[in-house]
Amino acid sequence: MATNKTVFFMIGVLLVVLGVFMLAPYIMQLVYNENNHSFISSAFVTIFIGILFILSNLEEEFKLNLRQTFLFSTLAWLMVAIFGSLPFLLSPEKFTFSEAFFESMSGITTTGATIITNLDNSPKSILLWRAIMQWLGGIGIVVMAITILPLLKVGGMQLFKMEGPDTTEKILPRTIEVATIIISTYLALTLLCVFFYWLFGMSIFDSISHAMTTIATGGFSTHNDSIGFFKNPNIEITASIFIVLGSIPFISYLKFVKGNKKIFFQDFQIKGFVYLILVSTLIMFLYLLFINYESNVLDKVRISSFNVISILSGTGYVTDDFGLWGNFSLIFFLFLMFIGGCAGSTACGIKIFRLQMLVIFLKNQIKKLFYPNSVIINKYNNQKISDEFINSVIVFIFSFLFIFFIIAMLLSISGLDFLTAISGAASAISNVGPGLGGVIGPDGNYKTIPDLSKWILSIGMLLGRLELLAVLVLFFPSFWRN
Repeated sequence: MATNKTVFFMIGVLLVVLGVFMLAPYIMQLVYNENNHSFISSAFVTIFIGILFILSNLEEEFKLNLRQTFLFSTLAWLMVAIFGSLPFLLSPEKFTFSEAFFESMSGITTTGATIITNLDNSPKSILLWRAIMQWLGGIGIVVMAITILPLLKVGGMQLFKMEGPDTTEKILPRTIEVATIIISTYLALTLLCVFFYWLFGMSIFDSISHAMTTIATGGFSTHNDSIGFFKNPNIEITASIFIVLGSIPFISYLKFVKGNKKIFFQDFQIKGFVYLILVSTLIMFLYLLFINYESNVLDKVRISSFNVISILSGTGYVTDDFGLWGNFSLIFFLFLMFIGGCAGSTACGIKIFRLQMLVIFLKNQIKKLFYPNSVIINKYNNQKISDEFINSVIVFIFSFLFIFFIIAMLLSISGLDFLTAISGAASAISNVGPGLGGVIGPDGNYKTIPDLSKWILSIGMLLGRLELLAVLVLFFPSFWRN
């Protein structure tokens, strides 16, 4: 029988890995003579605690049952966020614990919300660490989305289960096998993105930092003006391409490696994602024409597509303050925030496949009104799907919207104005990053909001990243009973 020792052993391994990655920013501290040893201290503490977890939870055979898999999913992200905040706390930048945890949680959940007001003059080590956090968070959520969440049957994610074990008891060997392919693909895409960023004018440091946050669809930048700092159309096009590559299901890359060379053209979710990008870009392009936005036609197309892809995927890169484009752009981008990218990718939000399932459900209900005695078989991607599956998708969408309103109300109680509360809640639960309005909009940040708001948003980020129910189920006593 599996025990909680397996959970804490695996968390120990994650902490050791996290501590090792802290050594990269420490090298930056030495290279740039930052005269600070916050990262080597943080690495020592993190690795030491990780080793303690490992040594105190050794077993002959490691297994996870269903409940422990849920527990691990939540604790892993929480512990990484806590220890990931150490470099911020120990840095000379004088982060409070609320700010450090918020920045760390925003990083590991690939949200991209920040409290740092002057990125251009921030230490290189801190900027690199933010990028590393998002890069690791991107890998983590993809591995979970393919190996763990389908077995937990969270919000219809069972549709994306890889061939292999049907129970969590045999998940560990399978996870290692899948993670190897994912990390190889993820690393290859990152290096390719680094090359093109460098080719089009970024420095090596900016190229590496932005490539990691691009593939992770995280959106952390090394400059206050984000991608807009470079004022380079080629960089914006590169960002758009690699954001899309990070936003499609990584299970498709696995299938491509295994011989299905047409998967990217056959997958229903990928086609839906591409269609949505094209339609949304057209809508925003026509809107920019309507408001006489000062640029030529090609620039309008590029600006429209970049902002649509950035917001839809949850990346949150900006080139311009779209809040100044009028009320329509605010409502439209708020809508895109909720949708998100594809399941099994680094993107966030409700996910394309759930909205597709909702459309299928509504079409079938309308058909039944005309043909009440007909037998309608629900299919998605040529797979027959049960009513139970559709119900789980509908429950997830309802839960997503319900929790969004709860977070928005809590934010308003904590002192935020209506637009900031609404967009902040949407940004957190959809893991987008920038909100709307003058406070947390594209030209703002989260520094000035109350600490209580930061903690509410941090919880929202965690809920959104782990598909809501994987966290909420832990608070039901019946779940823990035999």
